[in-house]
Amino acid sequence: MIFVIPESICEIKSDIMMKKANIHVYTALCLVGLLVLASCGKELSSMTGWAYNEPNNGGFQVDLYMGQETGPGLILVQGGTFMMGRVEQDVFYDWNNIPRRVTVSSFYMDETEVANVHYREYLHWVGRVFALDYPEVYKRALPDTLVWRSKLAYNEPYVELYLRHPAYQWYPVVGVNWVQAAEFCAWRTDRVNEYILIREGLLDVNPNQTADDNFNTDAYLAGQYEGLVITDLPDLDPNKDTRKVRMEDGIFLPRYRLPTEAEWEFAALGLIGNTYFERVTERRIYPWNGHYVRNDHVKELGRMMANYTRGRGDQMGVAGQLNDNADITSPVYAYWPNNYGLYNMAGNVSEWVMDVYRPLTIEDADDFRSFRGNVFKTQMRDEEGIIAEKDTLGRIIWRDVTEEENLGKIPATNRRNYTTADNISYLDGDKVSSIRYGEDVEPENMKKIMYESTGEFPTTLVDDRAHVYKGASWKDRAYWMGPGTRRFMDMEQETSYLGFRCAMVRVGSPVGF
Repeated sequence: MIFVIPESICEIKSDIMMKKANIHVYTALCLVGLLVLASCGKELSSMTGWAYNEPNNGGFQVDLYMGQETGPGLILVQGGTFMMGRVEQDVFYDWNNIPRRVTVSSFYMDETEVANVHYREYLHWVGRVFALDYPEVYKRALPDTLVWRSKLAYNEPYVELYLRHPAYQWYPVVGVNWVQAAEFCAWRTDRVNEYILIREGLLDVNPNQTADDNFNTDAYLAGQYEGLVITDLPDLDPNKDTRKVRMEDGIFLPRYRLPTEAEWEFAALGLIGNTYFERVTERRIYPWNGHYVRNDHVKELGRMMANYTRGRGDQMGVAGQLNDNADITSPVYAYWPNNYGLYNMAGNVSEWVMDVYRPLTIEDADDFRSFRGNVFKTQMRDEEGIIAEKDTLGRIIWRDVTEEENLGKIPATNRRNYTTADNISYLDGDKVSSIRYGEDVEPENMKKIMYESTGEFPTTLVDDRAHVYKGASWKDRAYWMGPGTRRFMDMEQETSYLGFRCAMVRVGSPVGF
């Protein structure tokens, strides 16, 4: 095993300074581009002939966009088509991931799993902002450190030390359920976009944010966040002097989120390393070539490629020659990255993805950007169409879209692509996919006909709360290291072997310009 964690704090600071320098170079290029456009005259509309960015004719603004900025910690995963599903024998006979060709758009993904140090940064912010007025928010964010306990093993040191001791700060966070992981992604979105506004000189740093006064991207875009504003952008509208940053400016980054199952599997395989023109020259079982789990490079010959359990009672090998050099988890930069530059996509900890679990999703989902779990929402607005007040945590309130809105019973379009907000059970769990297809079913009972867990004794482990997790962990055998394998767990459960990493959509060109 090879460790590539920065050797010193100086190296970490150097990396950060380099990233900041790259960001400022990007900003400088944008400014240069704007100056070039200004010097060449106004750009004209190809539809009307009117000039863009001209206050004298109304001030319709069209910004020069140089491409999406890469957010902190992210790697660009160039998308494409691949064969999604299992590549080994289905030893459990689940038949829940039959191979099928799909296409994944380009997206960004975290270089590593979210580490303890990252999650403690999140806890520190939540505690500083919410603990005084809403202590339950901080408590909800805490990982369950008791996941380390076992009835017949002495794991008590991990309960006390794993999350907070500096020896484990670069190890992946565990004991985090799906809901907590999604909340972390939302928090990260706001902190990164807040930093961008501060970097661009539009906001000042506010170290005293409170529950009712903290930066939220949606609230800012809705005009419901003031904060410590240094300056606003000049508005080319002749009726206005200044304005807030808008989505059209391209300054804000899209949301951090959990990757979809298709994205995670595509990124883990890293087939970009096996592509020759339009041919994938070698299909993979693991995130590397070959059917073996040891390194075949001369200098690293025989070293384990990932952190997993080799056999019963063998978590790390024999003293003097540890096979993976990790008894539990290992640092997030341990081992070798795959061809996208992503670490630990085969072992260390299994990872939450965004999808709700269904056994036959692979047969039902779209060929393009496959995903199950859509619940379509819209921002809460008043009768005049103005976005309603924020909640007590400073966030915009969202609600499910109604069927009346989609069917045109109130001013709206007659949509053809969907009618209901909740589409989790579509084609697998709703009326049309059940044996009760021809029966009259009450509307309130139509949603969960097949996958329902009601009463004192649940009838199934699979319901809308069951979410997929992918990849092997330090407790798993090599079978689960194949990216095509899939398992599920309730969204509010956590374990000592399950973590997560974030993703972000790539907007515009899939490869950049």
